[in-house]
Amino acid sequence: MKVMVVDDSAFVRKILSDIIRSDSEMELVGTARNGEDALRKIPKLKPDVITLDIEMPKLNGLETLKIIMEQQPLPVIMVSSHTKKDSKITIEALSAGAVDFVTKPSLLKEESIEEIKRLLPLKIKAAAAAHLAPYKSLILPRAEMDRTQSKRLATKVVAIGASTGGPYALERVLRGLPSHLQAAVLITQHMPAGFTGLLSKRLDRISPLRVKEAGNGESILENKAYIAPGDFHLRVARDGTVLLSSAAPVNYVRPSVDVMMDSVAEVFGSSVVGVVLTGMGRDGAEGMAKIKEKGGKTIVQDPKTAVISGMPQAVIKKGSADVVVPLEEVAAAVFCELKKKDGQS
Repeated sequence: MKVMVVDDSAFVRKILSDIIRSDSEMELVGTARNGEDALRKIPKLKPDVITLDIEMPKLNGLETLKIIMEQQPLPVIMVSSHTKKDSKITIEALSAGAVDFVTKPSLLKEESIEEIKRLLPLKIKAAAAAHLAPYKSLILPRAEMDRTQSKRLATKVVAIGASTGGPYALERVLRGLPSHLQAAVLITQHMPAGFTGLLSKRLDRISPLRVKEAGNGESILENKAYIAPGDFHLRVARDGTVLLSSAAPVNYVRPSVDVMMDSVAEVFGSSVVGVVLTGMGRDGAEGMAKIKEKGGKTIVQDPKTAVISGMPQAVIKKGSADVVVPLEEVAAAVFCELKKKDGQS
């Protein structure tokens, strides 16, 4: 697969280029120093995947991404620093069409270079298989912004798991859920520390439900959505409160969808609606099976509409999907299943 590296730092360009050259399945077809340089070279180099720095002179990463997605959509992996500004722009980029992101290696930290050596090839190969059609075809519903706050403990829970392509999908699902959902929403999105808080704030701005990063020990209230913080598993206690854990990764990730869903199924039983959206790997397949075993309902995004089909396909293959619908129909399916649990048709 042909890869192009776009970064204004010679150090970062060398690190990323060396990683790409070291993998026999990838070919470095060129580099660019900024967005303008990249846009000139893309038609000639014809890359399959682009790594794109965020902070660059002349034309920054977000501006460049939007032009790429408008003119000739390509799988793009953003390269973000750990600054708050870069993290915020990264979340915007994921919503604008970027498939994934990696954090920029530090000149002073050998472990950060080792981490990107491990992650970048995996993310490039996943991005090369990404389905970009949803970014072009989906029409957002009008958000209902009546955000009356409930202080009642949730008796029903919607448990959502997502990975690669998830921020975009979560926006579409949460915009479609009503403020009077009469259930809590728990979300595990594979994302490192420092990014989930910004994701929750972005989702809170566009969702009829209140959305926040989950805090250890807080009560789980209806009509509110809670996102597992990066680097922490999210579980629920018997008294309906959040339990955050730094236990070992499950399915190579922390937070893990399986961990959240297993816990929710144990506590809420048949009052759970499980949802698995786009993502790489099979995290969530066991958790959805557990929800189904306990009498809950399971909804899977149709793999054909997923940016990466791995996670939804794993649930379907395991036989644990009650409902399979395109992304734009997930919110309606969730609401329908919750109403069925209320004894309504």
